[in-house]
Amino acid sequence: MIRPRLEIADIFRAYGPAWRRANAGHVSLAQLKVMAAIEACRTEALGGHVAACAKCGHQHIAYNSCKNRHCPKCQGPAARDWMAARAEDLLPVEYFHVVFTLPAEIAQIAYWNKKAVYDLLFRASAETLITIAADPRHLGARIGLTSVLHTWGSALTHHPHVHIIVPGGGLSPDGTRWIACRPGFFLPVKVLSRLFRRLFLEGLMALHQSGDLSFFADLAGLAEADPFAAWLARLRKSEWVVYAKPPFGGPEAVLAYLSRYTHRVAISNSRLISADAETVSFRWKDYRIKTGDRQKVMRLTTDEFIRRFLIHVLPDGFHRIRHYGLLAGAGRKANVAKIRTLLGVDAPFHDDAPNTDRTPLTLREPCPDCAGPMRIVEIFRRGQQPRSRAPPRKDAA
Repeated sequence: MIRPRLEIADIFRAYGPAWRRANAGHVSLAQLKVMAAIEACRTEALGGHVAACAKCGHQHIAYNSCKNRHCPKCQGPAARDWMAARAEDLLPVEYFHVVFTLPAEIAQIAYWNKKAVYDLLFRASAETLITIAADPRHLGARIGLTSVLHTWGSALTHHPHVHIIVPGGGLSPDGTRWIACRPGFFLPVKVLSRLFRRLFLEGLMALHQSGDLSFFADLAGLAEADPFAAWLARLRKSEWVVYAKPPFGGPEAVLAYLSRYTHRVAISNSRLISADAETVSFRWKDYRIKTGDRQKVMRLTTDEFIRRFLIHVLPDGFHRIRHYGLLAGAGRKANVAKIRTLLGVDAPFHDDAPNTDRTPLTLREPCPDCAGPMRIVEIFRRGQQPRSRAPPRKDAA
């Protein structure tokens, strides 16, 4: 596996110490833990193993991964394992992709109240889909969905939104029929948008009344009931963005999409171009451009780049992938089995199921010298030095 020329870890190792000193007292423990994990990922600090070729004796060292969910290098294996578990839930039906986005004004509040507001975003968007789908004027069915939180825009700005993947249909209220949506159309986005706006603002008011929201700087005045109510009133009149993307080509496309999307982090190493003590440059996509080339290069001060990366660190224990309706909890397997029976499908759809091989990546690759099979000949723990003198290799262990 070829290591990218520049990584987030390189930036954190080189410029993170100075950034932490300059921002002491303004960085959360969760953010500090993420920085430390990414800096240590696939280095001697975490231990690893020595792999040797069974034919020619070639050896190399592979250091362990940090497995932090914010680390760009660790999300590939994590996505693979997650998708192996989800493949059996896929149905041979049309799938749809719906995006619920918070207005910029509310994103400001979410910045200081991540857990409360992100939880509300999940609940309000899921309830919106489930409610409208159950309405006989639309689908009249009980649906299931998988929701994934993203908090960033392409330029690393704070842009909270959820991507929801939903099968194109659901069970009838009595559970005896599968009700399919119209081909190519799931639910009307304007109806979804208005119910989402109402549910979210009601939930936000409830959080305010229970004292679960904090306000700082120029938003401090919203801590009082009357200014907050006036602020909410303006948001009730604006249009909220709910976007329904074209349906997927089939269950195979859903698997391919989810494997890329569910474990994405704010920025991948492949988008980085250069970094020094003053500036970091990276590729980003300008979605304001409707036609032509959206790809651009952004240059931020190194301090600002680190700050933007860290604002997307989620609270400890926060689940950014959630399932609702027919796909939620202990009833999921029974619901999926029932739907397959109604559809006349005897077995799970596995044509493009992800690779479930848990063999370390360094053993899946043949020897670089003779293409022979590799074997682990030594394991060393964090802080230990391997007895082997093989040159280090920065792959996942």
